[in-house]
Amino acid sequence: MRRPAKALVDASPAKRCAIYTRKSTSAGLEMDFNSLDAQREACLAYIARQDGWTVAEDRYDDGGFTGANIERPAFQRLLDDVEAGKIDIVVVYKVDRLSRSLLDFAKLMDRFGRAKTAFVSVTQNFNTADPMGRLTLHLLVSFAEFEREMIASRTRDKVVAARRKGKWTGGPVPLGYQIVAGKLAVEDDEARIVRNIFGLYEAHRSIVRIIDELNAVGDATKKRRLWRKDGVLRVLKNPIYAGFTRHEDERFPGEHAPILDPAMFDRVQALMSRPAPALNRRGEGDSILRGLARCGDCGAAMIVENARRGARVYRYLRCDTAQKQGTEKCTGRTRLPLDPVEGVVVGVLREAAGVPGFAETVREALQSRIDARRGELVREAEALPKAIGEASSRAHLLTMGLVEAPDGAKAVVKKQLEEACALLQAKEARLAALQRESRGLVGLEVDADWVARSIGRFDELWAVLTDANRVVLVHAVVEEVVLDSKREEVRVALVGARPKQARVPAVEAG
Repeated sequence: MRRPAKALVDASPAKRCAIYTRKSTSAGLEMDFNSLDAQREACLAYIARQDGWTVAEDRYDDGGFTGANIERPAFQRLLDDVEAGKIDIVVVYKVDRLSRSLLDFAKLMDRFGRAKTAFVSVTQNFNTADPMGRLTLHLLVSFAEFEREMIASRTRDKVVAARRKGKWTGGPVPLGYQIVAGKLAVEDDEARIVRNIFGLYEAHRSIVRIIDELNAVGDATKKRRLWRKDGVLRVLKNPIYAGFTRHEDERFPGEHAPILDPAMFDRVQALMSRPAPALNRRGEGDSILRGLARCGDCGAAMIVENARRGARVYRYLRCDTAQKQGTEKCTGRTRLPLDPVEGVVVGVLREAAGVPGFAETVREALQSRIDARRGELVREAEALPKAIGEASSRAHLLTMGLVEAPDGAKAVVKKQLEEACALLQAKEARLAALQRESRGLVGLEVDADWVARSIGRFDELWAVLTDANRVVLVHAVVEEVVLDSKREEVRVALVGARPKQARVPAVEAG
Protein backbone atom coordinates (compact mmCIF):
# COMPACT_ATOMS: atom_id res chain seq x y z
CA MET A 1 0.00 0.00 0.00
CA ARG A 2 1.42 3.34 -1.05
CA ARG A 3 1.83 6.03 1.60
CA PRO A 4 0.36 9.44 0.85
CA ALA A 5 2.85 11.97 -0.46
CA LYS A 6 4.35 14.20 2.27
CA ALA A 7 3.45 17.84 1.93
CA LEU A 8 6.27 19.90 0.44
CA VAL A 9 5.80 22.71 2.99
CA ASP A 10 4.60 22.15 6.54
CA ALA A 11 1.95 24.55 7.74
CA SER A 12 3.68 27.12 9.93
CA PRO A 13 2.00 28.25 13.16
CA ALA A 14 0.43 31.69 13.07
CA LYS A 15 2.72 34.60 14.02
CA ARG A 16 1.25 36.54 16.92
CA CYS A 17 1.77 40.25 16.30
CA ALA A 18 1.64 43.03 18.90
CA ILE A 19 1.10 46.54 17.57
CA TYR A 20 2.79 49.26 19.62
CA THR A 21 1.86 52.93 19.17
CA ARG A 22 3.20 56.04 20.92
CA LYS A 23 2.68 59.81 20.86
CA SER A 24 4.98 62.18 22.77
CA THR A 25 2.25 64.61 23.83
CA SER A 26 -1.35 64.17 24.89
CA ALA A 27 -2.58 66.90 22.55
CA GLY A 28 -5.31 65.60 20.20
CA LEU A 29 -5.75 62.26 21.96
CA GLU A 30 -9.33 63.20 22.87
CA MET A 31 -10.33 63.11 19.17
CA ASP A 32 -12.32 60.17 17.79
CA PHE A 33 -9.50 59.30 15.38
CA ASN A 34 -6.11 60.36 16.71
CA SER A 35 -2.46 59.73 15.95
CA LEU A 36 -2.42 56.43 17.85
CA ASP A 37 -5.37 55.18 15.79
CA ALA A 38 -3.62 56.20 12.56
CA GLN A 39 -0.47 54.31 13.53
CA ARG A 40 -2.50 51.23 14.47
CA GLU A 41 -4.45 51.21 11.18
CA ALA A 42 -1.21 51.34 9.16
CA CYS A 43 0.17 48.43 11.19
CA LEU A 44 -3.07 46.42 10.77
CA ALA A 45 -2.96 46.92 7.01
CA TYR A 46 0.67 45.72 6.90
CA ILE A 47 -0.12 42.62 8.99
CA ALA A 48 -3.11 41.78 6.79
CA ARG A 49 -0.78 41.52 3.77
CA GLN A 50 1.45 38.91 5.47
CA ASP A 51 0.66 35.21 5.34
CA GLY A 52 0.01 33.62 8.70
CA TRP A 53 0.25 36.81 10.77
CA THR A 54 -2.43 37.50 13.38
CA VAL A 55 -3.00 40.46 15.67
CA ALA A 56 -2.84 40.02 19.44
CA GLU A 57 -5.99 40.97 21.30
CA ASP A 58 -4.31 43.37 23.71
CA ARG A 59 -3.58 46.93 22.64
CA TYR A 60 -0.33 48.63 23.55
CA ASP A 61 -0.86 52.39 23.23
CA ASP A 62 1.17 55.06 25.05
CA GLY A 63 -0.25 58.55 24.64
CA GLY A 64 1.73 61.45 26.10
CA PHE A 65 4.99 59.56 26.75
CA THR A 66 8.47 60.43 25.47
CA GLY A 67 10.61 58.01 23.51
CA ALA A 68 13.75 59.13 25.36
CA ASN A 69 13.29 56.27 27.85
CA ILE A 70 11.29 53.06 28.17
CA GLU A 71 9.37 53.98 31.33
CA ARG A 72 5.97 53.79 29.62
CA PRO A 73 3.07 51.72 31.01
CA ALA A 74 1.84 50.08 27.78
CA PHE A 75 5.41 49.44 26.63
CA GLN A 76 6.26 47.75 29.92
CA ARG A 77 3.21 45.48 29.46
CA LEU A 78 4.45 44.68 25.97
CA LEU A 79 7.90 43.72 27.28
CA ASP A 80 6.33 41.47 29.92
CA ASP A 81 4.28 39.69 27.23
CA VAL A 82 7.33 39.35 24.95
CA GLU A 83 9.36 37.71 27.71
CA ALA A 84 6.41 35.49 28.61
CA GLY A 85 6.46 34.09 25.04
CA LYS A 86 3.08 35.56 24.07
CA ILE A 87 4.39 37.68 21.17
CA ASP A 88 6.24 36.58 18.01
CA ILE A 89 6.52 39.93 16.23
CA VAL A 90 6.42 43.52 17.50
CA VAL A 91 5.04 45.86 14.85
CA VAL A 92 5.41 49.66 14.92
CA TYR A 93 4.66 52.47 12.51
CA LYS A 94 8.19 53.93 12.72
CA VAL A 95 11.31 52.95 14.64
CA ASP A 96 11.29 56.08 16.82
CA ARG A 97 7.84 55.06 18.16
CA LEU A 98 9.67 52.26 19.99
CA SER A 99 12.68 54.28 21.21
CA ARG A 100 14.71 57.39 20.44
CA SER A 101 17.71 56.18 22.43
CA LEU A 102 20.27 54.07 20.61
CA LEU A 103 21.41 52.52 23.88
CA ASP A 104 17.84 51.63 24.92
CA PHE A 105 17.12 50.29 21.43
CA ALA A 106 20.18 48.05 21.48
CA LYS A 107 19.09 46.63 24.83
CA LEU A 108 15.56 46.10 23.53
CA MET A 109 16.80 44.23 20.46
CA ASP A 110 18.84 41.99 22.74
CA ARG A 111 15.75 41.26 24.85
CA PHE A 112 13.68 40.57 21.73
CA GLY A 113 16.40 38.28 20.39
CA ARG A 114 16.57 36.24 23.58
CA ALA A 115 12.77 35.88 23.50
CA LYS A 116 12.92 34.95 19.77
CA THR A 117 10.68 37.92 18.95
CA ALA A 118 11.09 39.77 15.66
CA PHE A 119 10.68 43.52 15.17
CA VAL A 120 9.10 45.23 12.15
CA SER A 121 8.68 48.86 11.15
CA VAL A 122 5.90 49.07 8.57
CA THR A 123 6.86 52.41 6.95
CA GLN A 124 10.57 51.67 6.72
CA ASN A 125 10.20 48.22 5.16
CA PHE A 126 12.59 46.06 7.14
CA ASN A 127 12.67 43.59 10.00
CA THR A 128 15.31 42.30 12.36
CA ALA A 129 15.53 38.90 10.71
CA ASP A 130 17.28 40.50 7.72
CA PRO A 131 20.95 41.71 8.03
CA MET A 132 20.30 44.75 5.83
CA GLY A 133 17.21 45.49 7.89
CA ARG A 134 19.27 45.40 11.10
CA LEU A 135 21.85 47.79 9.63
CA THR A 136 19.17 50.19 8.41
CA LEU A 137 17.46 49.91 11.77
CA HIS A 138 20.57 51.03 13.65
CA LEU A 139 21.09 53.91 11.24
CA LEU A 140 17.52 55.13 11.67
CA VAL A 141 17.70 54.92 15.46
CA SER A 142 21.02 56.79 15.38
CA PHE A 143 19.42 59.59 13.38
CA ALA A 144 16.40 59.63 15.70
CA GLU A 145 18.66 59.93 18.75
CA PHE A 146 20.76 62.57 16.99
CA GLU A 147 17.62 64.58 16.27
CA ARG A 148 16.47 64.31 19.88
CA GLU A 149 19.89 65.37 21.20
CA MET A 150 20.00 68.29 18.76
CA ILE A 151 16.58 69.47 19.96
CA ALA A 152 17.70 69.17 23.59
CA SER A 153 20.98 70.94 22.81
CA ARG A 154 19.20 73.79 21.05
CA THR A 155 16.83 74.14 24.00
CA ARG A 156 19.76 74.26 26.46
CA ASP A 157 21.57 76.77 24.28
CA LYS A 158 18.50 79.01 24.23
CA VAL A 159 18.24 78.87 28.03
CA VAL A 160 21.95 79.62 28.47
CA ALA A 161 21.78 82.49 25.95
CA ALA A 162 18.77 83.94 27.78
CA ARG A 163 20.55 83.71 31.13
CA ARG A 164 23.65 85.33 29.70
CA LYS A 165 21.42 88.25 28.77
CA GLY A 166 20.09 88.34 32.32
CA LYS A 167 16.61 87.08 31.46
CA TRP A 168 14.38 85.00 33.70
CA THR A 169 14.03 81.54 32.14
CA GLY A 170 11.30 80.11 34.34
CA GLY A 171 11.14 77.67 37.21
CA PRO A 172 10.12 78.20 40.85
CA VAL A 173 9.90 81.91 41.61
CA PRO A 174 12.43 82.74 44.36
CA LEU A 175 11.36 84.30 47.63
CA GLY A 176 11.36 88.08 47.33
CA TYR A 177 10.14 88.17 43.73
CA GLN A 178 6.97 87.80 41.70
CA ILE A 179 6.43 87.44 37.96
CA VAL A 180 5.15 90.54 36.17
CA ALA A 181 4.87 90.41 32.36
CA GLY A 182 7.21 87.42 32.26
CA LYS A 183 9.94 89.13 34.31
CA LEU A 184 11.04 89.11 37.94
CA ALA A 185 9.77 92.01 40.03
CA VAL A 186 10.57 92.65 43.69
CA GLU A 187 7.86 91.68 46.18
CA ASP A 188 8.50 94.04 49.08
CA ASP A 189 7.25 91.95 52.03
CA GLU A 190 9.23 88.89 50.95
CA ALA A 191 12.28 91.01 50.06
CA ARG A 192 12.37 92.16 53.68
CA ILE A 193 12.64 88.51 54.78
CA VAL A 194 15.50 87.91 52.32
CA ARG A 195 17.45 90.91 53.63
CA ASN A 196 16.82 89.73 57.17
CA ILE A 197 18.20 86.26 56.37
CA PHE A 198 21.43 87.67 54.95
CA GLY A 199 21.78 90.18 57.78
CA LEU A 200 21.28 87.49 60.44
CA TYR A 201 23.85 85.21 58.83
CA GLU A 202 26.40 87.98 58.53
CA ALA A 203 25.92 88.84 62.20
CA HIS A 204 25.68 85.35 63.72
CA ARG A 205 26.97 82.90 61.07
CA SER A 206 24.37 80.43 62.30
CA ILE A 207 21.67 78.74 60.18
CA VAL A 208 19.94 77.51 63.34
CA ARG A 209 19.72 81.07 64.68
CA ILE A 210 18.14 82.25 61.41
CA ILE A 211 15.57 79.44 61.45
CA ASP A 212 14.61 80.15 65.06
CA GLU A 213 14.19 83.88 64.50
CA LEU A 214 12.22 83.56 61.25
CA ASN A 215 9.84 80.95 62.64
CA ALA A 216 9.45 82.85 65.92
CA VAL A 217 8.15 86.00 64.19
CA GLY A 218 6.10 84.12 61.60
CA ASP A 219 8.14 85.01 58.49
CA ALA A 220 7.17 82.00 56.36
CA THR A 221 8.68 80.60 53.17
CA LYS A 222 7.30 81.26 49.67
CA LYS A 223 4.92 78.31 50.15
CA ARG A 224 3.85 79.59 53.59
CA ARG A 225 5.69 76.86 55.46
CA LEU A 226 8.06 76.92 58.42
CA TRP A 227 11.73 77.43 57.62
CA ARG A 228 14.17 74.53 57.49
CA LYS A 229 17.90 74.36 56.87
CA ASP A 230 17.69 73.55 53.15
CA GLY A 231 15.34 76.51 52.53
CA VAL A 232 17.64 78.98 54.28
CA LEU A 233 20.66 77.68 52.37
CA ARG A 234 18.84 78.04 49.04
CA VAL A 235 18.25 81.71 49.82
CA LEU A 236 21.80 82.36 51.01
CA LYS A 237 23.38 80.73 47.93
CA ASN A 238 21.12 82.25 45.25
CA PRO A 239 22.92 85.05 43.32
CA ILE A 240 19.61 86.24 41.91
CA TYR A 241 19.23 88.37 45.06
CA ALA A 242 22.37 90.31 44.13
CA GLY A 243 20.97 91.04 40.66
CA PHE A 244 22.51 88.12 38.76
CA THR A 245 21.30 85.18 36.73
CA ARG A 246 23.27 81.96 36.91
CA HIS A 247 24.33 79.13 34.63
CA GLU A 248 26.32 76.43 36.41
CA ASP A 249 29.17 78.35 38.13
CA GLU A 250 28.89 81.52 36.01
CA ARG A 251 26.99 84.68 36.98
CA PHE A 252 25.59 87.27 34.57
CA PRO A 253 24.04 90.71 35.25
CA GLY A 254 20.27 90.26 35.35
CA GLU A 255 17.42 92.36 34.03
CA HIS A 256 15.70 92.23 37.42
CA ALA A 257 16.25 94.62 40.33
CA PRO A 258 18.55 93.27 43.07
CA ILE A 259 17.32 92.87 46.63
CA LEU A 260 20.84 92.91 48.12
CA ASP A 261 24.06 94.82 47.67
CA PRO A 262 26.32 92.45 45.64
CA ALA A 263 29.16 93.12 48.10
CA MET A 264 27.02 91.79 50.94
CA PHE A 265 26.12 88.68 48.94
CA ASP A 266 29.82 87.99 48.24
CA ARG A 267 30.71 88.48 51.91
CA VAL A 268 28.11 85.93 52.95
CA GLN A 269 29.34 83.42 50.34
CA ALA A 270 32.87 83.73 51.68
CA LEU A 271 31.68 83.36 55.26
CA MET A 272 29.76 80.21 54.34
CA SER A 273 32.86 78.70 52.74
CA ARG A 274 34.79 79.04 56.01
CA PRO A 275 34.42 75.96 58.25
CA ALA A 276 33.38 76.61 61.83
CA PRO A 277 35.78 75.49 64.59
CA ALA A 278 35.13 71.96 65.78
CA LEU A 279 33.68 71.41 69.25
CA ASN A 280 35.52 69.23 71.71
CA ARG A 281 34.97 65.51 71.91
CA ARG A 282 33.01 65.55 75.15
CA GLY A 283 30.28 67.68 73.64
CA GLU A 284 30.29 70.29 76.41
CA GLY A 285 30.97 73.23 74.07
CA ASP A 286 34.32 74.68 73.16
CA SER A 287 36.24 77.32 75.10
CA ILE A 288 37.30 80.67 73.69
CA LEU A 289 40.69 80.09 75.39
CA ARG A 290 41.53 76.78 73.77
CA GLY A 291 44.95 77.18 72.18
CA LEU A 292 45.43 80.70 73.63
CA ALA A 293 46.06 80.18 77.33
CA ARG A 294 49.60 79.61 78.65
CA CYS A 295 50.98 78.88 82.10
CA GLY A 296 52.75 81.92 83.57
CA ASP A 297 55.01 79.70 85.69
CA CYS A 298 56.51 77.33 83.10
CA GLY A 299 55.28 78.74 79.76
CA ALA A 300 53.46 75.54 78.72
CA ALA A 301 50.00 75.48 77.18
CA MET A 302 46.99 75.42 79.47
CA ILE A 303 44.71 72.55 78.41
CA VAL A 304 40.93 72.89 78.58
CA GLU A 305 39.24 69.93 80.23
CA ASN A 306 35.82 69.08 81.62
CA ALA A 307 34.79 67.21 84.76
CA ARG A 308 31.27 66.03 85.52
CA ARG A 309 29.84 65.77 89.01
CA GLY A 310 26.33 64.45 88.80
CA ALA A 311 24.40 66.57 86.31
CA ARG A 312 26.80 69.52 86.56
CA VAL A 313 29.83 70.04 84.33
CA TYR A 314 32.91 71.87 85.63
CA ARG A 315 35.46 73.32 83.22
CA TYR A 316 39.12 73.79 84.08
CA LEU A 317 42.44 74.98 82.68
CA ARG A 318 45.26 72.54 83.46
CA CYS A 319 48.98 73.13 82.92
CA ASP A 320 50.21 70.70 80.27
CA THR A 321 53.63 70.35 81.92
CA ALA A 322 52.18 69.50 85.33
CA GLN A 323 49.78 67.01 83.77
CA LYS A 324 52.39 65.16 81.69
CA GLN A 325 55.58 65.53 83.74
CA GLY A 326 54.34 66.00 87.29
CA THR A 327 53.99 68.94 89.66
CA GLU A 328 57.74 69.04 90.34
CA LYS A 329 58.25 70.36 86.80
CA CYS A 330 55.85 73.29 87.33
CA THR A 331 55.56 75.18 90.60
CA GLY A 332 52.25 76.81 89.70
CA ARG A 333 48.81 75.54 90.55
CA THR A 334 47.95 72.58 88.38
CA ARG A 335 44.29 73.40 87.72
CA LEU A 336 42.23 76.60 87.55
CA PRO A 337 38.47 77.08 87.00
CA LEU A 338 37.91 78.14 83.40
CA ASP A 339 34.80 80.32 83.62
CA PRO A 340 36.31 83.17 85.73
CA VAL A 341 39.32 83.36 83.39
CA GLU A 342 37.05 83.49 80.33
CA GLY A 343 35.10 86.27 82.05
CA VAL A 344 38.25 88.33 82.51
CA VAL A 345 39.24 87.90 78.85
CA VAL A 346 35.77 88.89 77.62
CA GLY A 347 35.85 91.93 79.93
CA VAL A 348 39.22 93.04 78.54
CA LEU A 349 37.90 92.55 75.00
CA ARG A 350 34.72 94.53 75.76
CA GLU A 351 36.76 97.40 77.23
CA ALA A 352 39.05 97.50 74.20
CA ALA A 353 36.10 97.38 71.80
CA GLY A 354 34.81 100.60 73.34
CA VAL A 355 37.98 102.48 72.43
CA PRO A 356 37.46 104.58 69.26
CA GLY A 357 39.41 103.24 66.30
CA PHE A 358 40.14 99.83 67.87
CA ALA A 359 37.99 97.95 65.36
CA GLU A 360 39.88 99.49 62.43
CA THR A 361 43.20 98.76 64.17
CA VAL A 362 42.16 95.10 64.41
CA ARG A 363 41.19 95.03 60.73
CA GLU A 364 44.54 96.50 59.64
CA ALA A 365 46.52 94.14 61.88
CA LEU A 366 44.68 91.07 60.59
CA GLN A 367 45.04 92.22 56.98
CA SER A 368 48.76 92.75 57.57
CA ARG A 369 49.10 89.17 58.79
CA ILE A 370 47.21 87.89 55.76
CA ASP A 371 49.35 89.93 53.37
CA ALA A 372 52.53 88.66 55.02
CA ARG A 373 51.36 85.04 54.73
CA ARG A 374 50.32 85.59 51.12
CA GLY A 375 53.82 86.86 50.36
CA GLU A 376 55.36 83.77 51.96
CA LEU A 377 53.09 81.49 49.91
CA VAL A 378 53.92 83.29 46.67
CA ARG A 379 57.67 83.09 47.26
CA GLU A 380 57.55 79.38 48.04
CA ALA A 381 55.18 78.63 45.16
CA GLU A 382 57.37 80.48 42.63
CA ALA A 383 60.29 78.13 43.34
CA LEU A 384 58.30 74.91 43.09
CA PRO A 385 57.67 74.67 39.30
CA LYS A 386 61.42 74.57 38.65
CA ALA A 387 61.90 71.91 41.33
CA ILE A 388 58.98 69.89 39.91
CA GLY A 389 60.45 70.12 36.42
CA GLU A 390 63.84 68.92 37.64
CA ALA A 391 62.29 66.04 39.59
CA SER A 392 60.17 65.08 36.57
CA SER A 393 63.20 65.11 34.26
CA ARG A 394 65.17 62.95 36.67
CA ALA A 395 62.30 60.47 36.95
CA HIS A 396 62.08 60.31 33.15
CA LEU A 397 65.82 59.69 32.76
CA LEU A 398 65.77 56.99 35.43
CA THR A 399 62.80 55.33 33.72
CA MET A 400 64.76 55.16 30.45
CA GLY A 401 67.83 54.00 32.36
CA LEU A 402 65.87 51.22 34.03
CA VAL A 403 64.97 49.80 30.61
CA GLU A 404 68.58 49.83 29.41
CA ALA A 405 70.32 48.89 32.68
CA PRO A 406 71.90 45.44 32.97
CA ASP A 407 70.15 43.00 35.27
CA GLY A 408 72.68 43.51 38.04
CA ALA A 409 72.04 47.28 38.17
CA LYS A 410 68.26 47.30 37.78
CA ALA A 411 67.60 47.11 41.52
CA VAL A 412 69.74 50.20 42.18
CA VAL A 413 68.13 52.18 39.36
CA LYS A 414 64.67 51.09 40.46
CA LYS A 415 65.33 52.36 44.00
CA GLN A 416 66.56 55.70 42.62
CA LEU A 417 63.47 55.93 40.41
CA GLU A 418 61.15 55.30 43.38
CA GLU A 419 62.91 58.05 45.35
CA ALA A 420 62.65 60.46 42.39
CA CYS A 421 58.95 59.70 41.97
CA ALA A 422 58.33 60.19 45.69
CA LEU A 423 60.14 63.55 45.55
CA LEU A 424 58.11 64.59 42.50
CA GLN A 425 54.83 63.66 44.22
CA ALA A 426 55.86 65.55 47.36
CA LYS A 427 56.69 68.70 45.37
CA GLU A 428 53.41 68.52 43.45
CA ALA A 429 51.45 67.94 46.66
CA ARG A 430 53.15 70.90 48.31
CA LEU A 431 52.30 73.16 45.36
CA ALA A 432 48.66 72.03 45.54
CA ALA A 433 48.63 72.72 49.29
CA LEU A 434 50.05 76.21 48.76
CA GLN A 435 47.41 76.94 46.14
CA ARG A 436 44.65 75.75 48.50
CA GLU A 437 45.96 77.89 51.34
CA SER A 438 46.29 80.87 49.01
CA ARG A 439 42.63 80.50 47.99
CA GLY A 440 41.72 80.17 51.65
CA LEU A 441 43.25 83.58 52.39
CA VAL A 442 40.28 85.16 50.61
CA GLY A 443 38.04 83.64 53.27
CA LEU A 444 40.39 84.91 55.98
CA GLU A 445 40.06 88.42 54.57
CA VAL A 446 36.28 88.12 54.86
CA ASP A 447 36.75 86.84 58.40
CA ALA A 448 38.90 89.88 59.17
CA ASP A 449 36.16 92.18 57.90
CA TRP A 450 33.52 90.31 59.93
CA VAL A 451 35.70 90.41 63.06
CA ALA A 452 36.24 94.17 62.76
CA ARG A 453 32.52 94.82 62.30
CA SER A 454 31.70 92.51 65.23
CA ILE A 455 34.19 94.35 67.45
CA GLY A 456 32.45 97.59 66.52
CA ARG A 457 29.14 96.09 67.73
CA PHE A 458 30.58 93.96 70.54
CA ASP A 459 28.00 94.68 73.26
CA GLU A 460 25.15 94.05 70.81
CA LEU A 461 26.48 90.83 69.28
CA TRP A 462 28.46 88.94 71.93
CA ALA A 463 25.40 87.62 73.75
CA VAL A 464 23.85 86.20 70.56
CA LEU A 465 26.95 84.75 68.86
CA THR A 466 27.24 80.98 68.65
CA ASP A 467 30.05 79.26 70.58
CA ALA A 468 31.91 78.61 67.33
CA ASN A 469 31.71 82.24 66.24
CA ARG A 470 32.85 83.45 69.67
CA VAL A 471 35.94 81.30 69.21
CA VAL A 472 36.57 82.84 65.77
CA LEU A 473 36.22 86.36 67.14
CA VAL A 474 38.42 85.87 70.22
CA HIS A 475 41.16 83.98 68.37
CA ALA A 476 41.31 86.75 65.77
CA VAL A 477 41.71 89.55 68.32
CA VAL A 478 43.47 87.93 71.31
CA GLU A 479 47.10 87.02 70.72
CA GLU A 480 47.83 85.35 74.06
CA VAL A 481 46.42 84.77 77.54
CA VAL A 482 49.03 84.15 80.27
CA LEU A 483 47.87 82.88 83.69
CA ASP A 484 49.82 83.62 86.85
CA SER A 485 48.23 81.06 89.14
CA LYS A 486 50.11 82.17 92.25
CA ARG A 487 48.98 85.78 91.98
CA GLU A 488 45.63 84.78 90.47
CA GLU A 489 46.17 87.22 87.60
CA VAL A 490 45.66 87.06 83.85
CA ARG A 491 47.69 88.91 81.25
CA VAL A 492 45.71 89.41 78.00
CA ALA A 493 47.55 90.50 74.84
CA LEU A 494 45.28 91.91 72.10
CA VAL A 495 46.02 92.65 68.46
CA GLY A 496 47.19 96.26 68.05
CA ALA A 497 46.92 97.09 71.77
CA ARG A 498 49.10 97.01 74.88
CA PRO A 499 48.74 93.87 77.06
CA LYS A 500 46.20 94.19 79.86
CA GLN A 501 46.76 92.73 83.34
CA ALA A 502 43.69 91.78 85.39
CA ARG A 503 42.93 89.82 88.54
CA VAL A 504 40.85 86.67 88.33
CA PRO A 505 37.89 86.87 90.75
CA ALA A 506 36.98 84.02 93.09
CA VAL A 507 39.54 81.48 91.93
CA GLU A 508 38.94 78.12 93.62
CA ALA A 509 41.76 75.86 94.76
CA GLY A 510 42.98 73.56 92.03
